[in-house]
Amino acid sequence: MAERKERLVVAGNGMAGLKLLEELAKAAPGRYEITVYGSEPVPAYNRILLSKVLQGGVRREEIELKARSWYEEQGIELRTGEAVVGLDPGARGLRTSAGRTDRYDRLVLATGSSAFIPPIPGADKKGVIAFRSLADGEAMLEASRSGRRAAVIGGGLLGLEAARGLLHLGMEAHVVHNAAYLMNRQLDRQAARLLQAELERQGMRFHLARDTSEVTGIGRASGLRFRDGSRLQADLIVLAVGIRPNVELARAAGLAVRRAVEVDDRMRTSDPSIYAVGECAEHRGIAYGLVAPLYDQAKVLARELAGAGGESYQGSIPYSQLKVAGIEVFSVGDAAGHGEEETVQQAYDGLRGTYRRVLARDGKVTAAVLYGDASEGPALLELVRRGAAPEELAASRASGKEAEGGGLSLREAMAAALPDAATVCECNAVAKSAILEAVAGGCGTAEEVRACTGASGSCGGCRPVVEALVRLGAAGGPQAGLGGAASPAAGAAAGGAAGGAAGSEPPPSLPLPLCGCTDLSAAELPAAAARLAAESGGAGLSPRELRRLLGWRGEGGCGECRTALAFYAARHGGAASSLASAQGLGPDAVVRAGRSERRGIGEETPAPGEREAVEAADRMQRRWRRVAWPSPLRAAVSPGPDAPAGALVADIGLALSPAGWELTAGGSAEGVVRGGRLLAVAETLEEAAEAADACLQRYRAEARWGEPLWQWLERTGEAALRELLADASSRRELAGALRVAAAERNGADGEKPEPARLDRRREKEACP
Repeated sequence: MAERKERLVVAGNGMAGLKLLEELAKAAPGRYEITVYGSEPVPAYNRILLSKVLQGGVRREEIELKARSWYEEQGIELRTGEAVVGLDPGARGLRTSAGRTDRYDRLVLATGSSAFIPPIPGADKKGVIAFRSLADGEAMLEASRSGRRAAVIGGGLLGLEAARGLLHLGMEAHVVHNAAYLMNRQLDRQAARLLQAELERQGMRFHLARDTSEVTGIGRASGLRFRDGSRLQADLIVLAVGIRPNVELARAAGLAVRRAVEVDDRMRTSDPSIYAVGECAEHRGIAYGLVAPLYDQAKVLARELAGAGGESYQGSIPYSQLKVAGIEVFSVGDAAGHGEEETVQQAYDGLRGTYRRVLARDGKVTAAVLYGDASEGPALLELVRRGAAPEELAASRASGKEAEGGGLSLREAMAAALPDAATVCECNAVAKSAILEAVAGGCGTAEEVRACTGASGSCGGCRPVVEALVRLGAAGGPQAGLGGAASPAAGAAAGGAAGGAAGSEPPPSLPLPLCGCTDLSAAELPAAAARLAAESGGAGLSPRELRRLLGWRGEGGCGECRTALAFYAARHGGAASSLASAQGLGPDAVVRAGRSERRGIGEETPAPGEREAVEAADRMQRRWRRVAWPSPLRAAVSPGPDAPAGALVADIGLALSPAGWELTAGGSAEGVVRGGRLLAVAETLEEAAEAADACLQRYRAEARWGEPLWQWLERTGEAALRELLADASSRRELAGALRVAAAERNGADGEKPEPARLDRRREKEACP
């Protein structure tokens, strides 16, 4: 009698789930009886190429990753249009949306993520679409037939790609972004400015640093209203502001869940028979939303399920190599330089329309951004992965320059200079040598190489490098192998930097100044300002005095440094009474209060706790708007689940729970959505507001100019802050310091302590 196979169920048929099945079919074919449940009615498809379908460059059938016949050949039962909706971990059973019950020996959660719907009044109206699936793309296509103008909320990659598709469909495309520049998670300001200029030439229109307060229209969306009172008319609203991991199934089953389902280095959840992979999984506090990390996780899990052991998952280095509306972009690490990184190389070629910036920290290359030509991306990613010294940048460039001097294009030169073992396609782990072998074996196009090796078959970001290697391999000769360990170019690069004598050391790279007005870098300025403030004996310094004492060139500074100096002057008690409004530091604090979703139409009576939340939000906003912040501040007060305000994804969130008023900090709804971290629980809203003041005073005193609260919290850690807030005297002292600062910024109209509950009439009398 044949031994019964273990039953493996995969809940989710997206890119991560399919990658797991592919890897498992190679590692342990036939080991499991496998059933896959997918909520969408079609087999797995390449979600990254959805925008290309919208743009008309790719047909719908071309983004299908595997036909149904593949599942049949592998002995896998595929059930599309049927999602797993309930789990019974004790009995190892499950229930589906079709009413079916099933059992498992091992279960993999690959439920992915959904589009994040921001808490904007009117976001549920007809004519508002969250761009995430094939069905969403079809809805946008249908809307374009009758609509003229579209507004896309979100200036990240997905938003820009959606806008490009809408332009292709003949609509006027407006992009609304709440940050000061596009793709602020991946690019620095210079690269973003270049990208915006090119996209404007293509016909896109941009509304930056805009907070949407409402989707207007009766019944159907007719436009947007912003917090500054301005409006934008639109026939279609597209939401592209981030993703939210699908964790409801896991949470209901009692699994450990934070922002996503917590997993260990072997991708196991808190239940040893249940695993999680992809966007729904959180490893060491990080939930990844890029293809390469998800595929790394799938490979580790496949080895675990196959019993093959091997390396466990140690996390991934997030990077992006892609085309945004036809423009090549690459970024790895904190390319915007929000942390302690220093710029070690920076170049702009106006004729070619390219930009390049490389950053380092503690003697290691940590981040880079490329615009216009991303051919150097794989080499830079390898340097970041190895933690290479900045001096190796000269060697890498020298190798490429030598190859370029041999008659190759710059793209081919950089591809040739890659080591043969370098990974070109990170998504599918395809090395340069494998691509060249495929070309030598008869593959004559990038499409044939993709079919043979998988290179460029997922996100497509490496496609230009693959095409260059195909040309090199087809041409033959030594150029194709220039990147080999013993290549002449590599030897020349090791012997000396470009332009220098053989054997000489490249000159040490110095941090670039903040701007042309000073020799101080962005990392050096905070310490210099603090030192001068201390030497002033506590009297404080104005921005003008700071410029004079720091040897600034130019009387008034420039746009790059003026706001930074004003912030540091305000932080250290300088005479900056009107800086916030005069020099762009504020108002940078916006506090939202939740309104009950259960209130009937025309009903004016607020839900329990709603008035208290609104009044507290008003007081906090008036207080916080009087203070200069390192970065724009968004806060939310939610009196309960029926009155959501986005507290969990705000910089500061106060939400009423059965345990009391919870204070969370470090949330973000931009790019990859981040849930705030729980810092304190208070009995009253007044106590929670005091804790929020204390947290923000610490942030204001320690953060660098331009550093968002979530980045400051990640850099400094939350444990010490929790302890500080738990100590009543420390909490009161910090909160008091913030309120004194707010009072000083507003002259005699200081914020006085008020009871948590206060009606509107008394509030007006207390705060004229």
